[in-house]
Amino acid sequence: MDNARMRRAIPALCLLLAFHIAALIAQPPSEHLDYPAIARIRDEGLNRSQVMDHISWLSDVYGPRLTGSPAILQASDWALKKFSEWGLVNAHRETWAFGKGWTLVRFSAHMIEPQVQPLIGFPGSWTPGTNGTIRADVVRVQIDSDTDFEKYRGKLAGTIVLTQPERPVPMLDGVIVHRMGEKDFAEAETVPPPRGGGARGGRGRGSDGSTSTDDDNTGNGRGAAQAFAAKVAQFLKTEGVVAVFNRGSDNVFYSIGSDLSAVQQRPDGGTIFPTGNASRGADAGTGLPTVTLAVEHYNRLVRVLAKGIPAKVELNVETKFYDETTPNGFNTIAEIPGTDPKLKDEVVMLGAHFDSVAAATGATDNAAGSSAMMEAMRILQAVAARPRRTIRIALWGGEEQGLLGSRAYVREHFGNPATMTLKPEHASLAVYFNSDNGTGRIRGIWLQGNPAVRSIFEGWMKPLADLGVVATGPRSVASTDHVAFDAIGLPGFQFMVDRLEYNSRTHHSNMDVYDRVQRDDMIQQATVIAVFAYNAAMREEKLPRKQLPTPAQ
Repeated sequence: MDNARMRRAIPALCLLLAFHIAALIAQPPSEHLDYPAIARIRDEGLNRSQVMDHISWLSDVYGPRLTGSPAILQASDWALKKFSEWGLVNAHRETWAFGKGWTLVRFSAHMIEPQVQPLIGFPGSWTPGTNGTIRADVVRVQIDSDTDFEKYRGKLAGTIVLTQPERPVPMLDGVIVHRMGEKDFAEAETVPPPRGGGARGGRGRGSDGSTSTDDDNTGNGRGAAQAFAAKVAQFLKTEGVVAVFNRGSDNVFYSIGSDLSAVQQRPDGGTIFPTGNASRGADAGTGLPTVTLAVEHYNRLVRVLAKGIPAKVELNVETKFYDETTPNGFNTIAEIPGTDPKLKDEVVMLGAHFDSVAAATGATDNAAGSSAMMEAMRILQAVAARPRRTIRIALWGGEEQGLLGSRAYVREHFGNPATMTLKPEHASLAVYFNSDNGTGRIRGIWLQGNPAVRSIFEGWMKPLADLGVVATGPRSVASTDHVAFDAIGLPGFQFMVDRLEYNSRTHHSNMDVYDRVQRDDMIQQATVIAVFAYNAAMREEKLPRKQLPTPAQ
């Protein structure tokens, strides 16, 4: 090595040595980490990241990625090609029955009376089309009980109906973007988390990403409300209504902080959260075209009608359905093979849901998580990692319809949670890590009610503390794909991620686009995941497990 090259190399060697010594001092004796490998992972992940390019391909080119649509299949083909380029092995798709696929082909809506105004809106998923452009009078319908049906019988043929009242639109003066701080880390330690007013006959999402409901499918709760809504929908169709407009739900979001009792309404300003997830079964496409409008535009129509002034809309909804001639549901799988003769058949899994809703391009939900997992695999290959265990990536389909892809995979490979009948592969899974909370940086990990892993993860986080990875939360969190693993007694974990504007603006909205993704955060997220995956693949033992759940049946 010449003198010039040596002078350039000395600072890097000193930095690596300092990092090694600091991490070694901070590391509990029970965890023996490969610090030089972690340094190489950090260098590759932080300085030569490709994660934003992955996100752009998945969102800009292939979004939205509804399960069963041509776009998600194209995205899977692209991912399999990248896996091959990076040298991953066993890259393939695993299929499962889903139902009919659906895509939006064309949509436009204008108020044409009393004045002309383009309407901001988006059709509900699996809604049928209007069979061309239609012009129709708008009618406000209020059906709250069985006694209300007669008021509208014979009066709605050929109309577009508004099904909700006007909703006040508050000034956006609350917390829309939030990064975690000391109060949030303290709140993460609480079990159960504080709850606010987000669950009032609906779903509220906490800082951990979990959802809560105040009822089930029985009695006078949400199940009864859903049954009545179906009865109203059938009445409107029978009466000859041509389309339904709504303004979305009244759900609030938790203002992410130590005080989860403080809640806010989701912001407006042209951001819409389309509702409606119609049947994808044999009766798919038999309902009414349904469109969610921006609340400001919806409210105007309500106020015009309240003044006794007719309102008319020009509407065109064109959609396409895809029969399940072959299974429309699939997961995309690839792996880095293990190298230890004794441990190579054990598996560390990384996963994120690959599908999205239709409202935008699915950038923060969940091209971000999928791309972070893909980038973690690329990083490990780029540094020529030789993991003792196999590291496998799984990009799930059907998460938005109820964790369908991850649950199908668990049933196929690990066992049936209903009966707790286990398969041989159940014993070989070391751990599953999941990412599905948007574009923020990783601040720690939720322990999923498994205190035995706390000291292990805390040891792994010490060399990542300078990247902001500092917290462990004991609670079990829900609503995403690690739940499928946890349900059958496997160690499955969700990373604790800065929610930023995920809850308030981008989740399932028309603003879930590439421009809302935060570059530096995603670079950190992918790098941290790569370190966790490597550590799990290299340690002597698999991650500790909780007691096997009791059978659901």
